[in-house]
Amino acid sequence: MSPSPSTSTSTPTLDERADRPAPAATGRAAALPRRRTPAFALTETRWAAAATAAFLLALPLQLSGLGAWWWGPLYAVAYAAGGWEPALAGLRSLRSGTLDVDLLMIGAALGAAAIGQVLDGALLIVIFATSGALEALATARTADSVRGLLDLAPATAVRITADGGEQTVDSRELRIGDTVLVRPGERVGADGMVLAGASEVDQATITGEPLPAAKGPGDEVFAGTLNGTGALRIAVRRDPADSVIARIVAMVEEASRTKAPTQLFIEKVEQRYSLAMVAATLAVFLVPLTLGADPTGALLRAMTFMIVASPCAVVLATMPPLLSAIATAGRHGVLVKSAVVMERLGRVDAVALDKTGTLTEGTPRVTDVVELPGAGPALSGPKSAGPGNTGPGSTRSGGPVLGRAGLLALAAAAERSSEHPLARAIVAAAREEGVAVPEATDFASTPGEGVTATVLGRTIAVGAPPRPTGTAAQTTASETTAVQTTASGGTAAADAAADLERRGRTAVVVLRDGAPVGVLGIADRLRPDAAATVRDLTALTGAAPVLLTGDNPRAAALVAAEVGITDVRAGLLPRDKVAAVRERQAAGGKVMVIGDGVNDAPALAAAFTGLAMGRAGSDLALETADAVVVRDELAAVPALVTLSRRARRLVVQNLVVASVFITALVLWDLLGTLPLPLGVLGHEGSTVIVGLNGLRLLRDSAWHGRRRADGGRAGGGRADGGRVPGRS
Repeated sequence: MSPSPSTSTSTPTLDERADRPAPAATGRAAALPRRRTPAFALTETRWAAAATAAFLLALPLQLSGLGAWWWGPLYAVAYAAGGWEPALAGLRSLRSGTLDVDLLMIGAALGAAAIGQVLDGALLIVIFATSGALEALATARTADSVRGLLDLAPATAVRITADGGEQTVDSRELRIGDTVLVRPGERVGADGMVLAGASEVDQATITGEPLPAAKGPGDEVFAGTLNGTGALRIAVRRDPADSVIARIVAMVEEASRTKAPTQLFIEKVEQRYSLAMVAATLAVFLVPLTLGADPTGALLRAMTFMIVASPCAVVLATMPPLLSAIATAGRHGVLVKSAVVMERLGRVDAVALDKTGTLTEGTPRVTDVVELPGAGPALSGPKSAGPGNTGPGSTRSGGPVLGRAGLLALAAAAERSSEHPLARAIVAAAREEGVAVPEATDFASTPGEGVTATVLGRTIAVGAPPRPTGTAAQTTASETTAVQTTASGGTAAADAAADLERRGRTAVVVLRDGAPVGVLGIADRLRPDAAATVRDLTALTGAAPVLLTGDNPRAAALVAAEVGITDVRAGLLPRDKVAAVRERQAAGGKVMVIGDGVNDAPALAAAFTGLAMGRAGSDLALETADAVVVRDELAAVPALVTLSRRARRLVVQNLVVASVFITALVLWDLLGTLPLPLGVLGHEGSTVIVGLNGLRLLRDSAWHGRRRADGGRAGGGRADGGRVPGRS
């Protein structure tokens, strides 16, 4: 932990540090550049808004009893604004030999208006126009996020010339074999291998790892990842057009194009129903006419048939349950982007989970504070915190110890000027426990090793744990002497660090004047409801979820063991996650992927349905996913699947009711004489019944199956193991 030459600095106060914005060095805080197509930049949105506004203006005028010349023109505007696009699309489909439900709905709306049911027809038009606008907006936003992902890779890079000079060039001009310089805080310009230098690189956008990875000569780095505190010289090993970040974009676009077209249940039979209805209506009119029936009577019978057989009730049988389920999910913190998505959620039979930010919180936190005996008091006044811990200068069986509060105070004082994620975790722990942190001076940071600072006249170092005697270690002469003279302290620190690492923590040792005084355990904590969610999803799908993560196998195995997952696939790049999802779907599975990072986006797009965790999720993941868990409550996922299945059952019930009404009215019209007003009444009655049945899902009781984890450990669990990233 030898410090590099550094200008002495005075550390800002704890409050000042707490008020500062999170630095760019934090992978999960380094947001993608936002590209957002304004909603009203789309023609579909503008026409849908115009239709809705006209409808909302006409409705109260009609209900108030005013004459038709007050509200009639407004309804006409609603019909024209909301109906011209689906009508045009339907006519184009008709020219290509396809009769779709869009044209049929327009015909039904016009038919309703022709018999005086102007309100019903206008409502149908508004529903269709709004649905089309939402679909167009979702498509545009997804394209925005895919394009914005490319902005992660820097526009320029510093290339080292043959004579050792520096040349700033467009990143797209880099070629395999070029050497580039990446300074602290800059993004890597191309995929390559480190030639010289040491630093920590935040690779969360590629691998999803919660902590920066230590990089030195021979290590691989990726374009778009964020360099830490050291400078790196990198040899370009891949053309910029073929970088991992560019391939993520390509995979998302390809998956979105090749994903099977999504349809509601009723849309799957729209062709047959539409053709059958048109043919039957013509037959009802022409057959009696050829047999000498009165043309007026034949036309009236045909019109009645068209009304009672129209798909309005069938469409409403499908949409209200799904829309009600969407509304209920929204009230409980889950954004479902369409009725199609809500229907598909209930059909999943396999689940794939990301680790960092999904099963875990995605932010490193101090989970353990181990005080070493023999340290003795060092501070006057920091209050003790935590059960079972003594104050500064107290004595335990192994001798006087510094105390939990004293140890946190020393570590936080030294780390307060560092921008490393582990440093922020230590400072946050001190702030949460109300520890008074003294001022520090002479702060210095050495990439790959740790930090040093002067606190209360003593040299405090925080970094990688001491190695057992006989192993190689990077220490200064003074530190080596200090450790040799306090062999018991060094052994105790090594033993404590080894124990923490076996339990999945990242170990950080605190030294005072070269002698170890304590060890801190830091981990990305497990979400409190993770284990319960895994159990619920297993019960719902009949198969345990699979864990797909870019993190190291040891950390993945520890998390999987704690939540009850046995199928673990670690060290995956985005393309590997896509391959795993497609492998399962090729075997007939309907896979739901749950993730939050850029590296999860291709798998979210390729899956049968994808869910993103909303609080720390990347823009690309949020836009690519079919649904977003806005409140970051993982337990909402099984509740959402259960809600979708209830909605599907109500859809089936409604279709049965609508079919019974339609069949009875059609047979009455064909075999007897069905008065037109009675036909309209029967048609509208069935519509009201199925609509009200679908609205049952608006009740809070519909959101059942939502369970909170009450048996997990308070504060979550650990998720990351191994040595300190970027400090070992």
